[in-house]
Amino acid sequence: MTNATKPSTPTAHLLVRAARGEVVERPPVWAMRQAGRWDPEFNRIRQGLSFYEFSENVELAAQASLLPRRFGVDGIILFYDITTLPVAMGQPFALKPAQGPTPDRPIRTAADLQHLEAQPDPERFGHIRELLRLVRGELRGELPVLVFAGAPFTVATYCIGTGKHMAATRRFAAEQPNVWSTLLDKLATATHHFLTTLVRDGADVYQLFDSWAGMLDEPEYRRWALPYHQMILKGVTGAPRILFVKECPPSAAAMRVGCGRDQPGRAPRSGGGTARVPTAGIPGQRR
Repeated sequence: MTNATKPSTPTAHLLVRAARGEVVERPPVWAMRQAGRWDPEFNRIRQGLSFYEFSENVELAAQASLLPRRFGVDGIILFYDITTLPVAMGQPFALKPAQGPTPDRPIRTAADLQHLEAQPDPERFGHIRELLRLVRGELRGELPVLVFAGAPFTVATYCIGTGKHMAATRRFAAEQPNVWSTLLDKLATATHHFLTTLVRDGADVYQLFDSWAGMLDEPEYRRWALPYHQMILKGVTGAPRILFVKECPPSAAAMRVGCGRDQPGRAPRSGGGTARVPTAGIPGQRR
């Protein structure tokens, strides 16, 4: 897919303008959990398939991605999960009820890291590239398309099997510092590679999720989150970008990468052009 299929004036999209840091007339709205159990149409399309079966069925995932269009949203975010990338890197996951993403074999040692490919062949996430192509083709420039990735810290917590349980994550990082830092570095390289590929394929905006980084104290945030935010957000160019941290730490450094509270209708900008866009999301569960 070439850039010729993008809308002739992409800056006209409210979401794109907000993500670029422009003053906008109102906050843009999109459904971050756009295809959850709250939507009967999603349940009809999913037809009892497991999450990964469903998300890897490109035609069904495209239908799910496009469902919020009927609500009058300002953009469409593709239907997949932040664990899609580590799966492509070589670590299988399952989504278990009441537990969320669970690795088949949690990372524990340096030997486990050898199974993770820092720059997986794009064919390993080819279904996401095809999903982007189908959704863009269906929209024909009517709405911008967002892609996303989990930031290294949050994804790493899932890779080691701790998730949002911060005490367990801290214990692992203290007991296995070299494994922990190497895992973060590998995930950062893979995330840069993944998002760069999708932006080149035509994504209009990308979003970086670091959901659990908000529970870090400031020194931890500076070690385990901030450098990776900066590396990815400055390195993946060609589309405006959005950083999402569920709860922001009280850090001036965090504010500089777009993790702050700002006036409604205005997207703050960082030195790297990152924006945290005020949004009105539609509630529900992605899975």
